[in-house]
Amino acid sequence: MNTLSPLHLIAAATLAATVGIATASPATGPVRHVVLVHGAFADGSGWKPVADILRKDGYTVSIVQQPMTSVAEDVAATTRILDLQSGLAVLVGHSYGGAIITAAGNHPKVASLVYVAGFAPDDGEILGKLSSTRPPAAHSIAPTADGYLFVNAAQFPADFAADLPAPLASFMAISQMPINGKAWGTPFTAPAWKVKPSHGIVSKQDRMINPDLQRFMYARAKARVTEIDGSHAVFLSQPQAVANVIMGAASGEQK
Repeated sequence: MNTLSPLHLIAAATLAATVGIATASPATGPVRHVVLVHGAFADGSGWKPVADILRKDGYTVSIVQQPMTSVAEDVAATTRILDLQSGLAVLVGHSYGGAIITAAGNHPKVASLVYVAGFAPDDGEILGKLSSTRPPAAHSIAPTADGYLFVNAAQFPADFAADLPAPLASFMAISQMPINGKAWGTPFTAPAWKVKPSHGIVSKQDRMINPDLQRFMYARAKARVTEIDGSHAVFLSQPQAVANVIMGAASGEQK
């Protein structure tokens, strides 16, 4: 299977739409709601171990199943779930989901943001170019004939989920959710991390998003950073550690 570099992915993104919503002030008050947004090549079911921990501790958890057909539609799907919350929420995004919470996080019900090995683009940035500034170790992403992106199934376990049991990693490989390649060329605007308290989890063995890029993005967002020994699938391999960061965000922990 042929693979594309991040720069080639940008070139393939022939239709780019600027995405953002109006800036809102940070919300205040007790936070007992959590909204989880999955990343590319995964789906919301991967959040189950984290969600189980949070629910056991009394949090109300909602999981966004965004279509990954465009950035605008993925932001709209996240906003739809935020609209349903009965109170303030912590908005959590893994990987590409981090870019989505960067746009959707200006919603007035969002108290804070948590990036889990996630993209946190700045105003005007596109993910393809941002990723190319500190390239990932993996080179396993390839396009379909209609412009969607997949991770090569044979390489998926090592690149995405190296610290998961082999049967689970293999199942994730064959059940992965593709993403429209145009998302890698869509500019983001009005990043919510400029106005909302942010936390960032660095997955130290990540091969899909360079850990140094994660550190760079979180530093400029002035996020409270936690580094965890884990693959890109850290939400599955280290659910308690990830849940602890989310609960810290909900309690108002700051740097």
